[in-house]
Amino acid sequence: MNELPSKNFLYLTGMRILLVEDEAAIAGFVKEGLEEEGFAVDVAGNGRQGLDMAMNNLDEYDIFLLDWMLPGLSGIEICRSIRKENNQVPIIFLTAKDTVDDTVFGLESGANDYLKKPFAFEELLARIRVLLRNKTGEQNIFTAGDILMDTEVHQVTNNGQPVELTQKEFALLEYLLRNKGKVCRRTRIIEKIWDIHFEKDTSVIDVFINALRKKLDSKEKESFIQTIRGVGYRVNDEQ
Repeated sequence: MNELPSKNFLYLTGMRILLVEDEAAIAGFVKEGLEEEGFAVDVAGNGRQGLDMAMNNLDEYDIFLLDWMLPGLSGIEICRSIRKENNQVPIIFLTAKDTVDDTVFGLESGANDYLKKPFAFEELLARIRVLLRNKTGEQNIFTAGDILMDTEVHQVTNNGQPVELTQKEFALLEYLLRNKGKVCRRTRIIEKIWDIHFEKDTSVIDVFINALRKKLDSKEKESFIQTIRGVGYRVNDEQ
């Protein structure tokens, strides 16, 4: 049976989020909800851990969700440290602080948005969607030869004919197409799409690449997904 996207599927797959939140119930709720939407989510339970994870992996994360009041180090300090590195990755504060002055202070510290606790997951999802779409330029159409992907309606066609893909197949194909012409390393693919680290078994990538080839390749043409031996994969512009 094909995996169907939820009604809130963002069509922004292959995105990685760092959530820094010391309340385990909130962290678990947010992580589970975001993973159901196709995101890879890392969680830090205190400020020091959050800062270490952020600074050691600045290029890996597409958005940061920071609690303001954290043990060890505040979300404000983490935010300022990220901005000192001239990193413009979107940052959203999740906090119980609710005065106008608090909101202004948080935004002036470098955050892009501010969400007061308690919040509805749907609202958080909407705010993430806006920030990430601004970051990616809201491109919805991707092509490679006869293959066309429309992320807005979650549809893939090959020579005009619709192709049914599972959610993970769709996410993997979108990541490859977004990086068309570039070599997509196995380490990046496994972290972006499956949210696991490279030292674990990565043979799952080969299974899904083969599935995409069976569904999308033409017998008369070379596969549009080129294997870069020992490194990863690259989508050819022409089939």
